Formats: sequence, C-alpha cells, structure tokens
Amino acid sequence: MSYEEFISELGKAGLSVRKFADLVGMRPNSVSNNAKRGQVPTHLAVIAALLSELGAHRIPIDPIFSRLNLTKSAKKPRGASAVGKFGGDKQGRLELLP
Repeated sequence: MSYEEFISELGKAGLSVRKFADLVGMRPNSVSNNAKRGQVPTHLAVIAALLSELGAHRIPIDPIFSRLNLTKSAKKPRGASAVGKFGGDKQGRLELLP
C-alpha cells in the first residue's frame, strides 16, 4: 500500500497519524517516516484497512483497543550514549601499548 493510500484509509477511519501511532503503540515519527519510502509495511496497511472498514460501519474502535491492554514498547532510544558507552552499549576499556 502506498503512503498516500494509507493516509486515505486513516482518514476514512477518522484517525490522524498521531492517533494511529498511539493506538498501535508506535511513535508518530516511525509511522510518518514511511512517506519517504512511499510504501507502508504490510502490517500497518492491514491495520489501517481494517480500521477504515470499522469506521465505514460506524463501529467504535476505542473499546476494541482498550480491551487489548496494549502498552508502548520499552525500546531504548538508539544512539543513547554516555561516558563509557557508545550508542548505548557498554564499551570495554582499550589498553594502549606504550
């Protein structure tokens, strides 16, 4: 599914990218980054199409998603560096020869 079709499906469901991302436990930027590729991953396309159908039949989606008890994934941000770490990973000490 193209990104434009995806946005159209979300519109039919009465959803913004932000609301869709919140429902499926993603960050809005992760969803909108698909615009650069021009295509949406299959799993997101299927969800958007199903939500669009629910919207067309005036079936509310909030009770469905609240029943699922979804939580945002606890992914660590990439590139979270600190002293002694590179990209969030602990680094061993490099001993240099004299």
